[in-house]
Amino acid sequence: MRILRHFRAAALCFLLFVLVPLWTGCGDVYRPVATPITPNPPSPNFNHFVIAVSTDGPNSFGATTDIDVSGDTNLGVAQVGIAPVHAAMLPGAFRIFVADSGDSTVASFAPTTISPIVFTTLPAGSIPVFIATAETANVYVADDGNNSVLVISVVNGIVTNQISVGMKPVAMVETPDTEKIYVASAGNSSTPGSVTSINASDKTANPPVGSGWVSPVWVASRSDSQRVYVLDSGTGTVTAIDTFADGIIGSASVGVGANYMFYDSKLNRLNVTNPAADTMTILDASQDSLPALATISFAAGSVPCPAGCAPLSITALPDGSKAYVATAAVSGTTVTSRVTVINELNNTIKGTVALTSVPLACTTNSPYELFTAASADSSRVYVSNCDAGSIGIISTIADSSPGDNFGPDTLITNMPAPLGTGPITSPGGTPAPQNPVFILPSP
Repeated sequence: MRILRHFRAAALCFLLFVLVPLWTGCGDVYRPVATPITPNPPSPNFNHFVIAVSTDGPNSFGATTDIDVSGDTNLGVAQVGIAPVHAAMLPGAFRIFVADSGDSTVASFAPTTISPIVFTTLPAGSIPVFIATAETANVYVADDGNNSVLVISVVNGIVTNQISVGMKPVAMVETPDTEKIYVASAGNSSTPGSVTSINASDKTANPPVGSGWVSPVWVASRSDSQRVYVLDSGTGTVTAIDTFADGIIGSASVGVGANYMFYDSKLNRLNVTNPAADTMTILDASQDSLPALATISFAAGSVPCPAGCAPLSITALPDGSKAYVATAAVSGTTVTSRVTVINELNNTIKGTVALTSVPLACTTNSPYELFTAASADSSRVYVSNCDAGSIGIISTIADSSPGDNFGPDTLITNMPAPLGTGPITSPGGTPAPQNPVFILPSP
């Protein structure tokens, strides 16, 4: 009997264990417990920006403006050396280097902090006019004053090499594989121009590339590093160079006076502007003969410029959809700037974006009068407007958000450049803004 009682008690306990939770649960609501998961912080790789370089004349310190792409805002201004003219960025956008042509220095800073700014003093007589690099160890400076290329160590910020090149080096490119640097030297009235290749490994110059150059003014490298292209303004040709043997293997005519060339890595094209002939030529870089895909006229009576205008610079969106040509039309002492939008699918004109109409203040027919560049995310195009003292910001995409509601290829703003040091012309006024001359986009 005692065993039976124990069995009944155990059975009753089992029933209570099973039934009680079911019975009590009828009147209660139970919610699952959520364990919070901390999201990953934003990646800095998605924070696109551009650097605008501005000059304040031949005797005053210039400045750079750091512009946030997503917010169209000024993130900060850095005072650099006298008369800055060009800039380059280390891979990964870790550091910016600015060529200060007026005081023989190169300024450098981290774009995220801007300060401190480090100045590298160059050899006596140096006039830095162009900076190029595809590596993290060194930057290369075209020294117009000493007809040389200077090598600056990124680690310690000093000049480690001075390499003799042709008369008046004006542009350079380092191949993406960091094997060679190609230098275009424009020459002068008594000395023809030349092209020099430099070995990045030991910083030695090779024999001059080719012959018959008149005034080479721009250089670009193909993405695979196997070809480099040189624009010679004096002969009006673009020449293809085999980087393995430094031999000329093809050329194409773009007209005498062409002075700017942009390599479109997405479509493997070369876009060349010619302000002397008022044309823009698109070349196919997949073939060494560089066949022309299209030539667009900006002369009087043309679609983009009924009264005529000079194409000064060009950029293309990284997504391969559109190209943008910055043009200037001078009438008396007034210059009117515009941007012509080109559909890259069929090389036809999509439209025109008006920028400004202001008194002429800068050197005409130079790509640095209206220099243009696209953001890495293809959402914006920037134009450094030297005459207007501002940076034009164009949205390449439509925005239907409240308060905006604009279509694609709309001028968002003309952002003023940093103030200069000139005289104040009216009571309570401010000095005139500096003159922007170059745009450097982040990757």
